[in-house]
Amino acid sequence: MRLVKAVIRPEKLYEVMRALEKEGFKGITVMDVVGRGKEGGVQVGEKTYDELAKTLIMVAVEDEHSQKVVEIITKHANTGMFGDGKVFVCQLEEVWTIRTKKRELEVV
Repeated sequence: MRLVKAVIRPEKLYEVMRALEKEGFKGITVMDVVGRGKEGGVQVGEKTYDELAKTLIMVAVEDEHSQKVVEIITKHANTGMFGDGKVFVCQLEEVWTIRTKKRELEVV
């Protein structure tokens, strides 16, 4: 299993979520975060913004679906400008369901 994490522009969240849900990826975790990329923030006139509002989404999927999730996110989160975000794909060692206290072999 893999965990796909994406840091995206907040205004793209619902477009990305709708696209993921349409393709059957309904289990999504969303968090509001702040950060900056290698550019070190954004300068607007004389004002510099070091920390920018972003949204972090996480989707746990079977290995064979991770590339599809990345494609959906990169397509729907893209504006073509600096600050569109990043996608990280991580290997998941284990997944546990809190309610049942059982280790799951697949993401449902």
